[in-house]
Amino acid sequence: MSSDTLSKINAQLQTVLDPELFISIVDLGLVYNVTLSEDGMAHILMTLTTIGCPLFDTIQAEIREKVLAVDGVTDVHIELTFDPPWEVSKMTPSARAELGLD
Repeated sequence: MSSDTLSKINAQLQTVLDPELFISIVDLGLVYNVTLSEDGMAHILMTLTTIGCPLFDTIQAEIREKVLAVDGVTDVHIELTFDPPWEVSKMTPSARAELGLD
């Protein structure tokens, strides 16, 4: 798979907004790693701001829909981790500013 496909996946993830904060999950620092296998399986390692976040199903469905729209992606596997735990420092400066944290 090409790095172009991986770039397109990352661009799609940038458009997935946290349903409560309306900020990209990428800018929030929730996406830890994205890989793509030769057979087109996108693997996304991510976290949530809190364990047991009730909105994960909504976020997961939007991730799947948007990443599967990328040419060359055959499936999406989302792995949820809390190691390391999310913290505000993982956010981009613009996301922190938007929330008034800087």
